[in-house]
Amino acid sequence: MPTPPNKIDYPVRHSSFLGSAVEPSQYPPADRPEAAFAGRSNVGKSSLINRLLARRNLARTSQTPGRTQTINFYDVNQELYFVDLPGYGFAKVPLRVRAAWRPMVEKYLSAGRDLRLVVLLMDIRRDPQNEERDLLKWLAAHGLPSLLVLTKADKVSRGRRAQRATAATRALDLAEPPLLFSAVSGEGRQAVWQRLVTACGLIGCSEEG
Repeated sequence: MPTPPNKIDYPVRHSSFLGSAVEPSQYPPADRPEAAFAGRSNVGKSSLINRLLARRNLARTSQTPGRTQTINFYDVNQELYFVDLPGYGFAKVPLRVRAAWRPMVEKYLSAGRDLRLVVLLMDIRRDPQNEERDLLKWLAAHGLPSLLVLTKADKVSRGRRAQRATAATRALDLAEPPLLFSAVSGEGRQAVWQRLVTACGLIGCSEEG
């Protein structure tokens, strides 16, 4: 992968919710690159998507973990899809819903679409569990690039952030350290966009500095 420029300003001119899907027949046309977002319920996927797109409520957020139970597609500038995968790992979600998560997500990941990057989100305060390890192994086995982002970075002190990032890198045997992100402060927004721009081959970006 080429080294990205130090700073990228990707202008989000348009973004919209396209629809929800549980089966491949409900996906939008596979006519552009896609970036998918995965993680535990209540890890902050919707908040991250809203921050990246500079929208307040485009992706619906909820205080009730497990609310997102479908695959949600978003259009970005008519040149990229954001794909919000349903969250996993919340015990109070009905068993039938939890059982449906893996086949629903694996169908999407195996659909042969132009999926350029899977962004795995993890709460910076939590240690990796088997779900994160299994998903990263599955992605690697199928040749799908991934990026770990530690969310809710504002919830820990600056001194602990590096420690938490190092611990996650070791626990998950990552080739590169995770990015830190805060939907509250916007910290990490540009760094995540930088990786998305590079992975998806987006144009219309400018280099600064």
